[in-house]
Formats: sequence, C-alpha cells, structure tokens
Amino acid sequence: MIPLILVLVLAGCHPAIVPADFEVPTGLETGQFRIRPITVADAEKDYAAVMESIDLIHKALLGDAWPPTNFTLEQNRADMAVKERHFAKHTSFTYTVVTPDESRVLGCVYINKGIGGPDAAVFLWVRQSAFDQGLDPVLEQAVRDWIREQWPFKWVVFPGRPDQTGKSHGPKGETP
Repeated sequence: MIPLILVLVLAGCHPAIVPADFEVPTGLETGQFRIRPITVADAEKDYAAVMESIDLIHKALLGDAWPPTNFTLEQNRADMAVKERHFAKHTSFTYTVVTPDESRVLGCVYINKGIGGPDAAVFLWVRQSAFDQGLDPVLEQAVRDWIREQWPFKWVVFPGRPDQTGKSHGPKGETP
C-alpha cells in the first residue's frame, strides 16, 4: 500500500493547512522589517539574499541541500512561482522579510504542514549581513508571536530552534 502523503505529493494535490474560511494574514510590520507574501517580482532581491546566505539557509533548513551553490536567478524565479501557487492553494505559505522601505530582502519565513502531529512547521532565515547584526532572534520572536496571535494552529514547531525554555514545541507548550 502506498502512503497517503506520497499519493498526494505524486498527484500534486496537497491538502490545505488552514481552514477554508481562514483569512490568511497578509504579513507583519515592525520598525525593523516587513513580512509579506513572496512573489516572483521579489526574485532578484531574494536571490541576492539567498546567495549571500547559503550556509545559514542550509542550517535553518536542517541540512537541506536547497539552494545548491550553483543556484541561478532563473531557478529562483521558478521556485517563487511554485511558492506563489502553494500560497494561493493554502498548502504552504512563504513570506519574504524585507526592510520597511522594501529596498532589500532580509530573509524568508516558511509555514508548512507539520509532520507526525504538529499543525505547522515554521522555518526562517535571515541573510548573513542581517544575521551578523543580530536580526535572527528578533525575527524569530516576532514570527513566534505572529503565529500564536494570528494563525489557527494549536501545535507549531520551529525545527532546529529551541523555544524560550530550550525545549521543542509541543501541544500547549508540552514537550512532545
């Protein structure tokens, strides 16, 4: 028997991760950054941030090989088109993190379906220069608060990132 998730992936049919009547947040704005849905129009600025930050991205995505060191701008555009489609179908949500004036991409936030229990798995990264200036923990806390306050998830994990108590997230703050 073929596992259901494999069938869904092979069929290109991913289930929505939020209820149909949920109004997906358009983003979050602070004095330091703006979080908003990523679009293909962000490709060039995003590409600059990605290429500056490959090692940080690999670490944030738990050793995933994306992006490869020979990643191209055209591949980035294609990847963003897929992310836009997933966002529209509510199967995953990718947000760009930009400066308040949108002149520069600072990073990304990915909200995906959780596997094996959690409602959602959230990954995020900031470009190397923003990481060096201390933006990563600021963004992480803002995203944790935003998810808790504006999203319908009961159990969210931030793989590779401990919560404020040093433990991974579980239902109602419990350790899974």
